[in-house]
Amino acid sequence: MKIRSLVFLMLFPFLAIAQKEAYLFSYFIKNGEDGLHFAYSTDGLTWQALKGGKSFLQPLIGKDKLMRDPCIYQDKNGTFHMVWTSGWWDKIVGYASSKDLVNWSEQKAISVMEHEPTAKNSWAPEIAYDKQTKLFLIFWATTIPGRHTDVADSEKEKGLNHRMYYVTTPDFKTFSETKMYFNPEFSVIDATIFEKGKDYYMFLKNENPKPAEKNIRITKANSALGPFPTQVSAPITGDYWAEGPTAIEVGEYVYVYFDKYTQHKYGAVRSKDMKTWEDVSDQVKFPEGIRHGTAFKVSSSLLESLKKL
Repeated sequence: MKIRSLVFLMLFPFLAIAQKEAYLFSYFIKNGEDGLHFAYSTDGLTWQALKGGKSFLQPLIGKDKLMRDPCIYQDKNGTFHMVWTSGWWDKIVGYASSKDLVNWSEQKAISVMEHEPTAKNSWAPEIAYDKQTKLFLIFWATTIPGRHTDVADSEKEKGLNHRMYYVTTPDFKTFSETKMYFNPEFSVIDATIFEKGKDYYMFLKNENPKPAEKNIRITKANSALGPFPTQVSAPITGDYWAEGPTAIEVGEYVYVYFDKYTQHKYGAVRSKDMKTWEDVSDQVKFPEGIRHGTAFKVSSSLLESLKKL
């Protein structure tokens, strides 16, 4: 049997390549001035920078012209859609699309909070798809002073007290009105959605400053649109500050990567059942300086073309 398998792979090596899953990680470095970066992995543990660590796309929109927190989602037609934080105090989020992650469409500013005069920001936008309505969601964190239950010492963090908002779109050209997405009794940022089976898991950061939480929690719903219960899980991260979670399934595990931002390095936890989480931060390797991004699957042929750049 082993001999037959070996002969088959020798005769049809392209089938072996096609069966391999490849993983990409979109990220930024420093403050996001130089734009979009990619790393790749074949095992979910070791990630290597593509293009020698150089930028794939320069930011052109927003007050600060930054490209922080790049989130990439590939639709069923193969188009990659990207949103990002364009500036620390912008009321917009950036958007561009690509077929190959190299050549990108014109960058656009999606007006998500400009209708709110006192809104402070629009941070860490993410994309999800709701199968029931066949709509894409773009969601992000915003502080609107006086709008939500206050948290202790929020004024010491520039008055920031975030909740999650969202818009829907069928085509990334027209957008719904902005609505509340997730409104717990704590300051929340960096939410991301992971679909597994019939459930949609939201990984999020409890941003409360006093007592300091700064950890990753989970809540789940049966739709990307929710509603997501505001009674969330206990922290799945350890005794360190973590933000910017992103989740991907690699083999039998679901990995959740996050920015251990006070330590200036990346960490990870993983689970087989979405209930018990193993901290594997000491096993993962990422490019130096990597900041908040998104892990997603791509074809092995696309990865090979990116590695040639």
